[in-house]
Amino acid sequence: MINYFKTYLEYYLGNDEGQSLVEYVLIIGFVALLIIGIVTAFGDAIGAKFQEFIDNL
Repeated sequence: MINYFKTYLEYYLGNDEGQSLVEYVLIIGFVALLIIGIVTAFGDAIGAKFQEFIDNL
């Protein structure tokens, strides 16, 4: 039984296949939060610039 547990731990602690997926999800989440923050902070100014552009057409 201890041998089985040791083999189980060696396999799952040494297995890092899903690690890069988690890293990509964290990066995408951070970028999404950054974009939401920027749009929240500068949303009105960006909207005004787009409206100015459309009015000039």
